[in-house]
Amino acid sequence: MESQIGEEAEHHGVIPDKRYFKIGEVCEIAGVKQHVLRYWESEFKQLIRPQRASSKQRLYRQVDVENILTIKKLLKEDGFTIPGAKKFFAGRKGSELKRPSEKSKKDVKALLADLKAELLAIRQILQDE
Repeated sequence: MESQIGEEAEHHGVIPDKRYFKIGEVCEIAGVKQHVLRYWESEFKQLIRPQRASSKQRLYRQVDVENILTIKKLLKEDGFTIPGAKKFFAGRKGSELKRPSEKSKKDVKALLADLKAELLAIRQILQDE
């Protein structure tokens, strides 16, 4: 049975606002077991790079957790294989691997609204001719 944090995170994509997460916390958020997470860490070395505490315990950053959730979505929901997911990320080199921020979504929406207005104006000019 998952804890409330894991259920909330899995259903709402909520990642608590913390600097570092222990492996158990990440497993709850992502809804996967520790051995799966360690395997993904070995397969996606460029995306999941936990720090090590002095006690040798893995400490995952916010970006690691976001990338783990993206990997889970690709593998579990979108039906990618591990090599397919690697190719997907290789094709995104240089771009941000985490989800777009709300600000960037608003910027895109504003750009699309402006573009739509311009296209409608062009259509009106062409119809008047």
